[in-house]
Amino acid sequence: MRLSKIATRTGDGGETGLGDGSRVDKDSLRIAAIGDVDELNSSIGLVLSEHLPDDQKAPLLAIQHDLFELGAELCLPGQSRIGADHVSRIDENLEKTNAGLPPLREFILPGGARSAALCHLARTVCRRAERSLVALSRTEQVGPESLKYLNRLSDLLFVLARLLNKESGGGDVLWQPSGP
Repeated sequence: MRLSKIATRTGDGGETGLGDGSRVDKDSLRIAAIGDVDELNSSIGLVLSEHLPDDQKAPLLAIQHDLFELGAELCLPGQSRIGADHVSRIDENLEKTNAGLPPLREFILPGGARSAALCHLARTVCRRAERSLVALSRTEQVGPESLKYLNRLSDLLFVLARLLNKESGGGDVLWQPSGP
């Protein structure tokens, strides 16, 4: 589908169109999930605007394309566009990214290098998108691999934030509990 006209004015009454031609309220669970996935994609775009190791740029760009697939899946009820191969790619990247990191012994704060902080921000947006998909799945069909994908992606963004902090020379920002 190609958009030649952006302002259609068809949504002025609080409804929007899905890819199958049906109309839904803009505050429906499906549209909320689509919006959260879109925000996640934008957050990853922000991470990509930072200086990153070359071996992390390509996987993040591939993830952006995957998230467009997920958006298409959500826009076309009943379709599954995220499959086991998408989840496997995330798992492989997660293993590779985590391989050189020390084990966690403390909770860490979302911060450190700017690129790492942006990964943590994207991770929290990913968790929200996952919650939106779970909520939608309670009332409508959602591809089962899509839920797995977002769950694994948030883990990958966490590990990538740790890697970026390590490579910046700063390391993890450890939580300092205030009491016993």
